[in-house]
Amino acid sequence: MCGRYTLLAEEVEILKEFGLEYKITNYEPRYNIAPGQKVLAIIHDGKEKRAGYLKWGLVPFWAKDPKIGYKMINARSETAHEKPSFKSLMGKKRCLIVADSFYEWQRTDNGKQAKRITLNDRKLFAFAGLWDKWTKDEEEMFTCTILTKEANDFMNPIHDRMPVILPKEKQDEWIEPVKWGADEAADFIEQLQMEDLDAYDVSDFVNSPKNEGPQCIQSLA
Repeated sequence: MCGRYTLLAEEVEILKEFGLEYKITNYEPRYNIAPGQKVLAIIHDGKEKRAGYLKWGLVPFWAKDPKIGYKMINARSETAHEKPSFKSLMGKKRCLIVADSFYEWQRTDNGKQAKRITLNDRKLFAFAGLWDKWTKDEEEMFTCTILTKEANDFMNPIHDRMPVILPKEKQDEWIEPVKWGADEAADFIEQLQMEDLDAYDVSDFVNSPKNEGPQCIQSLA
């Protein structure tokens, strides 16, 4: 799964990395982004790429209760093209969720150890995400979920699942304003090449989503 991550880059770095023309409204770096919070995402509106905030935890347009979002922070990429909640989104509502590391908790003899995971060869990256718009009466909500996959050899000792991280050259293709079949989107994800990861232990300060600041990423080494 993916349940916590960071985005510490300056706004100008994000604009340059993802080829964005307009500034990001209300952007702020974060050390401990958690489900239920606003996350920075990029979509293509048919004319250009746009960055803005979505609530993390997918609420499908047909949902009766928006609280369903707390159960839908992740979608399994292997089956998302078959599930009613995600199938149509795989075809037409794909997004990039911007990050520069994520956290996972490894089971040890002494309990769970928090780890920060980064990419070896680049700082900024994007998770493959899906988004939707939910409305009821005058209430409107834009939400998202992060696609996950079976852990690779590096991640498997830490956790059996991991987020789908898009290679740089595949980011734009994922959000191009082209309607795919859900199966096409699933095939796209399955064929992605995984980049090398690195990980180090951090303190249990990060365990609480209420905690924020450099202490979240400080190495225990």
